[in-house]
Amino acid sequence: MTELWRGTYLRAMKKGQWEYVDRHKGRYAAAIFAITDAAEVLLVEQYRTPVDMRLWELPAGLIGDDAHISDEDAVQAAQRELFEETGYKARRWVHMGRIAVSPGMVTEMTDFYLASGLSLEGPGGGDDSEDITVHRLPLSEIETFIEDQKKKGNAIDMKLVAALGLFNASPLRL
Repeated sequence: MTELWRGTYLRAMKKGQWEYVDRHKGRYAAAIFAITDAAEVLLVEQYRTPVDMRLWELPAGLIGDDAHISDEDAVQAAQRELFEETGYKARRWVHMGRIAVSPGMVTEMTDFYLASGLSLEGPGGGDDSEDITVHRLPLSEIETFIEDQKKKGNAIDMKLVAALGLFNASPLRL
């Protein structure tokens, strides 16, 4: 395995003929499918530089990506990200599964959590480097919302689609 390039968070690697990107400061992420007592899913909208557009996403973030919390586990990261991005805290957390984000290109893996028993306890909006808008979308309308966005030519973060599939296929449904 050969390192081709290293940045602050990523490095380009080569193993045989295969080239890929590795997150050398946090390979795992946590994504939260948070549902309010009114059966609304919390979504965040934010600009993403690599795709040069605003995306609708689940609250999510890297596990242990901050030097002073490098020993955090996936649930702690999910709790931190939900509060940081949306201002909500959850009483119940259920692991829904782990998904490889883009296994032909990046090493990142995402753990998905169902969060419920929500209470609004802060402003949300992310940290100083983020410009996040929080949305509450009725769970009953989420599939229609995704279809409408596709028809408009807008992109949806794949974690939202993956979480919806995990949720719909799971006995964890509320």
